[in-house]
Amino acid sequence: MRAAQNGEPAYTRGLKPRHIKLISLGGVIGVGLFLGSGRAIAKNGPGLLAAYALAGCAIYFIMRALGELIMHRPVSGAFASHANEFVGRWAGYVTGWSYWFVWVTMGMAEITAIALFVRYWYPDVPQWLPALITLGLLYAANRLTVRIFGEFEFWFAIIKIVTILALIAIGIAALVFGLGPLKQQAQLANLWSDGGFFPQGVLGFAITLQLVMFAFQGIEIIGVTSGEAADPRRTLPRAVNSVIWRILFFYIGSLAVIMTLIPWTEFAPDQSPFVEVFARSGIPSATTIVYLVVISSAASSCNSGLFSTGRMLHALAQNGQAPAAFGRLSAKHVPATAITFSASIMLIGVLLNYLVPGRVFIWITSISTIGGIWTWGMIMWTHLRWRQAVADGHVQAVAFRMPGAPYMNWAVLAFLGLVSLFLALDEDTRVALYVLPFWALALWLGYNATRAVPPMSDPIAPANSPS
Repeated sequence: MRAAQNGEPAYTRGLKPRHIKLISLGGVIGVGLFLGSGRAIAKNGPGLLAAYALAGCAIYFIMRALGELIMHRPVSGAFASHANEFVGRWAGYVTGWSYWFVWVTMGMAEITAIALFVRYWYPDVPQWLPALITLGLLYAANRLTVRIFGEFEFWFAIIKIVTILALIAIGIAALVFGLGPLKQQAQLANLWSDGGFFPQGVLGFAITLQLVMFAFQGIEIIGVTSGEAADPRRTLPRAVNSVIWRILFFYIGSLAVIMTLIPWTEFAPDQSPFVEVFARSGIPSATTIVYLVVISSAASSCNSGLFSTGRMLHALAQNGQAPAAFGRLSAKHVPATAITFSASIMLIGVLLNYLVPGRVFIWITSISTIGGIWTWGMIMWTHLRWRQAVADGHVQAVAFRMPGAPYMNWAVLAFLGLVSLFLALDEDTRVALYVLPFWALALWLGYNATRAVPPMSDPIAPANSPS
């Protein structure tokens, strides 16, 4: 345990290298892949692979920029603390609360996905009930030690990885060796025979980018774990460097296999393509098994959401930008009050499952994407300011550096701006743009109300930025 300056409990570095490796691996595999890819395939067909490749490149540079900032200072406040240091106190406030908002809305999406899949077995169960039960169980788990969280995520990640490996094995068996029930339809030509590689044209490709970016949300959680990771300067660069290979293999690889086994026109937008492939594979109880995997994946993401929001609120409180109660840790060294607050807000997701069960998932994912885009954009902007501070001699450079700076920073920022505009192209995703002005107003009011509040701990003076 790290010593606390005021004698109160402090974070422990209880996340071992195996936890960090699997958290970073599992963090990129979530319900956006297992469930959201059904709608993405229906919107863009095989062109979805190009969307994942383009977005994956942007995510790689974002993670490299984050990795460089983490090597400078590995803390649980992560990019919010870095933004406060190198851009300004307002940037730390907006980024911290926006990231909290991202995970709260993602948590709502995950418990919604679980509720949808539970109804596969129990169609008469009201959709809000499984969502409520899931949230309650994960909340209880997050009140325990950080090592318990690490173990949960370790095994959740193992389940997801084994499932994708099994799907790829089924694809190889059908495509290469002509084995199994799927061999009749399986062919590489499925990637271009139904309307070409981009059957929905440029518009379909643009709309799909929002769904793809939502699928990648959560990958930056390794930055939040840095404050509780054992030997972060050794384990985190390895996790960051493996991002691009994980994207190529687990996302592009699995979806390419899916669309070669079954023509993309046969997938329904409200169904998981993974469930469809396993259901047609001839494996006994395959559908049930995959539903359980998808439920565990959604539970994993919601679990990460409670972890992340608690740590971010704690960091904001330490900086005087959130209620002081969020800045205290329990006897188990977790921000229990902050976690409780986040879980209570996630209850809105339960209410939405009661009021609008048919549209809640796409609404929430679109709103969440806006917050994610801000977080990623601020990481790139903070990295630009960090490099300037290094050049000016205010801080020391680190060995782990993002390639292509500053040009790739600007390229990624432009890409994120385009994705934000593309949200307006689809009626269902447009709701995020309606919510944005209200969230911006709330942030403006909140920042002005807290800007004079002194930090709970010694602040780190921002480099060349106004307070």
